[in-house]
Amino acid sequence: MIRIGIICPSEIALRRFLPALKQLSEYKFSGVAFAQKDEWDGSTDDIINKEKEKAEIFINQYGGELFNSYSKMIESDKIDAVYLPLPPSIHFKWAKYALQTGKHILVEKPASTSLKDTIELIALAKQNSLAIHENYMFIFHDQLKAIEEILQNGEIGDNRLFRISFGFPLRSANDFRYNKVLGGGALLDCGGYTIKYASMLLGKTAKIVCANSNYIDNFDIDISGTATLVNKFGNTVQLAFGMDNFYKCDLEVWGNMGYLSSGRVFTAPEGFVPEILIKVGNNTETRKLPADDAFKKSIQWFKKCIENESIRKESYAEILTQAKLVDDFIIKTKNISNE
Repeated sequence: MIRIGIICPSEIALRRFLPALKQLSEYKFSGVAFAQKDEWDGSTDDIINKEKEKAEIFINQYGGELFNSYSKMIESDKIDAVYLPLPPSIHFKWAKYALQTGKHILVEKPASTSLKDTIELIALAKQNSLAIHENYMFIFHDQLKAIEEILQNGEIGDNRLFRISFGFPLRSANDFRYNKVLGGGALLDCGGYTIKYASMLLGKTAKIVCANSNYIDNFDIDISGTATLVNKFGNTVQLAFGMDNFYKCDLEVWGNMGYLSSGRVFTAPEGFVPEILIKVGNNTETRKLPADDAFKKSIQWFKKCIENESIRKESYAEILTQAKLVDDFIIKTKNISNE
């Protein structure tokens, strides 16, 4: 049994992670930690007290131990693995410390905010034979498998163009996504999803040929972006994302014989019934798919990473590929701004 603890009593940990974990007998929830002042950029007493109150809700609902510092939980011999649902800029510090302490890591996306830091984390995980899994849980949903089968079967003919979109309306001002210090910005949030899916569709030779980031007044982070990726076969993905947009979360595929689209490709919750729209000639069909629990499957995959060396290495490679593509996106946008 894998004993797992949570660093930071975040909303996603309570709403999604713990309900999924509770269904898995191979795991034991061992506790949750809230930060001390020196562990999160000098947080105030008021913030620390609020985090403690949140953590107590976790314990009251799911049991486990309440740790009064991140370090104490990571160093505890009651913990085998750590789940990190922290703001992105803090991922590297605590993922690195956990790996140095011999703990496996399940980290929310992105694994870190820079390619350099991600390379260091992967090297440390390899050195200590530890698992690190970046929680892009959507990749485990059966919706994506159904889409892949339709495309491979040639139901819409040869694929001429993929379009991926993920955006949502402006959120509250205190949301970490809009805070540069905490690793905010559209690219590292919703943009990461679109790049991840693009690389899955295009394969190992996927590369970014052009990219653009957009900014608006009163924000010091990128608010939206677009990019085009291609592979060695000439297949093309156009992607768009944003955090001040009308809600959109879908894939469109334009073939030489037909068209496919599917919504909620990144955000389908447990129990949601996805649909795939297929148009061929004058015929239009909507296929309803079974509900699925991608979060639970992602946690199950984490266990495989811990126990299986080849799967662990596969996870290392996928995380590095993602980090390199995000880094290339940044380079491409800088090239445009310097022209």
